[in-house]
Amino acid sequence: MENAPTQTTLATPAQYLPGVGAIRGGRLMKIGLRTAGDLLFCFPRDYEFPAPPSSVDRLREGQSASLVGMITDAEIVSRTPGKSVFAAVVENETGAVRILFFNQPFRAEQITFDKQVMISGEPKLNGLRWEFVHPKVVLLDEDGQIDKPKILPIYPLTEGVKQDEMRRFVRSAMDALSESLTEVLPVELRDSATAALRDAEIDLRLPLPEIQAAIESIHWPADRSDLTAARTRFIFQELLVMQLALAMRRRRLTTELRSAALPTTPKLDARITNRFPFELTTDQRRAMHEIGRDMGRQFPMNRLLQGDVGSGKTVIAIYAMMLAVGNGHQAVLMAPTEVLARQHHRTLSGMLDDSRVRIGLLCGSLTSAERRETLQKAANGEIDLVIGTQALLHGIEFKQLGLCVIDEQHKFGVRQRVTLRSGGVDPHYLVMSATPIPRSVAMTIFGDVDLTTLREKPPGRGKVNTYLGRPEWRQRWWKFVEEQLDEGRQVFVVAPRVNAAVSDESSRESDSADSDQDEAAGDEDVSSVETIYQQLSEEIFANRRVGLLHGRLSNDEKQAVMQSFAAGRIDVLVTTTVIEVGIDVPNATVMTIMGAQRFGLAQLHQLRGRISRGVHPGHVCVFTDGSQTAEEFERLKVFETTADGFELAEADFRLRGPGDVLGARQSGLPPLRIANVIDDLEILQVARQIAQQTIDEDPELSDPKWAPLRKQLMRRYGHRLELGDAG
Repeated sequence: MENAPTQTTLATPAQYLPGVGAIRGGRLMKIGLRTAGDLLFCFPRDYEFPAPPSSVDRLREGQSASLVGMITDAEIVSRTPGKSVFAAVVENETGAVRILFFNQPFRAEQITFDKQVMISGEPKLNGLRWEFVHPKVVLLDEDGQIDKPKILPIYPLTEGVKQDEMRRFVRSAMDALSESLTEVLPVELRDSATAALRDAEIDLRLPLPEIQAAIESIHWPADRSDLTAARTRFIFQELLVMQLALAMRRRRLTTELRSAALPTTPKLDARITNRFPFELTTDQRRAMHEIGRDMGRQFPMNRLLQGDVGSGKTVIAIYAMMLAVGNGHQAVLMAPTEVLARQHHRTLSGMLDDSRVRIGLLCGSLTSAERRETLQKAANGEIDLVIGTQALLHGIEFKQLGLCVIDEQHKFGVRQRVTLRSGGVDPHYLVMSATPIPRSVAMTIFGDVDLTTLREKPPGRGKVNTYLGRPEWRQRWWKFVEEQLDEGRQVFVVAPRVNAAVSDESSRESDSADSDQDEAAGDEDVSSVETIYQQLSEEIFANRRVGLLHGRLSNDEKQAVMQSFAAGRIDVLVTTTVIEVGIDVPNATVMTIMGAQRFGLAQLHQLRGRISRGVHPGHVCVFTDGSQTAEEFERLKVFETTADGFELAEADFRLRGPGDVLGARQSGLPPLRIANVIDDLEILQVARQIAQQTIDEDPELSDPKWAPLRKQLMRRYGHRLELGDAG
């Protein structure tokens, strides 16, 4: 066996801590606790708060209670082989209770007649007598003096490790390491943070403690105020380090990178906006002003354009691209799917038909010759606008690229920048999110990005009515759909998406459903879509033109189906979530979503956004298949009653938790250890404010007082955010 290290450090394997050993060390590794440092910073997931001593007449079933008294009777009442019951009576001036322990005969040696004890647990009424089963028992001194009840930490566990063992392991790590911890928050920073947190009305009775006191108090707090101060210190520290990294990156994007200045002028602005055959909203005008200001500077615009479905984000993208072309540069628009890329191509081609702007399409279904021709024209400057999919990432060169627009809805993260350069100069970036982003997410995942929000919808859009259907409603609903068809409207019927292993569309078109939904949907296969198609085309809507669209169709087949639907040659389109993003058919006003419990709130809202894009009112009805959990039902009720995408985004974030949104898969940022951006939004706002002030005063944190903090920042975020040395 390897010799134990002579000195314990944060990197010392956990097995070498006193009382751990190789076997338990192996078990701890299953929950990511490999080193002594991992144990030290394995913060409790909860705490056990002991109830203050009570009286017998105040006991209530199901409510934890403590009681101090004398043992007036104690015996093992059952000696069945292999089984035993130890019973004792605890009595004080307010009455008597019985305590019971099953199969713990050793209790007879601990809890004996005439001993003073404090018991804690949940009492149950058995007949006329209160009983505590397996309570905690503390033996008291002869004079009955009671130590202040301790708050006990509750840690995450793994098989083979008990809670009291975890407490010992963490205590062992604390004893070995706490005195050697480096303080990364100077005292003046802690003091200013304490004042700012209190100004933000955070209940912080004690100041933020220094590191040794904080690590002791977060594991073994003296009282609730002590615990609050310690937890707030570590939450603030974690969020501050993140916000410092993002602020540093924001500054570097504006000082180290260079882009071509593409300024707007009143004449150019009028030339572009006069091409839109409708009145712009106030939000759209403001967004154009912000983008025009950014693109006029000689460092890259890095702007996220978020808006609810139907708020007119594409109009803003067209304005930005025309601004680049008007300044003699090229622009590129990347869409998440080929269907949407081709739709953008058609829209722009129609709008710019009588102009000198040259537009190219680049997507996966092009022939080799077509792709080569488009690439050559882009490199020669014979194309002004290139529209396409991820194929743009591979081997494309531009003569003079000025702007990159990424229509990536909610799939865009910190590391997902497109590496398109032209002559050593970075283009300006505009990223569009079709899913409104909660404020806390905008300050974390998108913390290095400038944010533009469209809340106002263009006038003339029909209202969408949403219904949570019951099984007995189906026949009535199909009759209503028939009436809408009689009025000349068109209809979507959406079936659950197929498993990612079967079809690309679950990974490509949708990130919002949970992995357990993927698994549930895996058994469906595309046949579920085809079954619904068969039922509707042969029975319910046998006299209508019913179309079928799903991910197994070729790109040409998908395109043909969508064009037929858009042209009115299909009345009812049975589809998977391939239509979730950006499909625009103004005459489609009715949508039926089957198996709705399988979809996330954001995805349901995106689907709903496909209807009533014209003047007619819309109707969406969601049906579940089989039973749904309480959480699924709550999600569907929120969807039924909330039409605002920003409210839904906040509700979705609360229901799903930050893990789904802030995981490394989507954001490129490491997961948070203790902070929760939902619950800790006020602390996040304070951390962001202090971080920005700090970077404004010392952009590289070069003052020696920041050295430990900078080292922690670089170790955690340096590589991920391309900030330089990893520390």
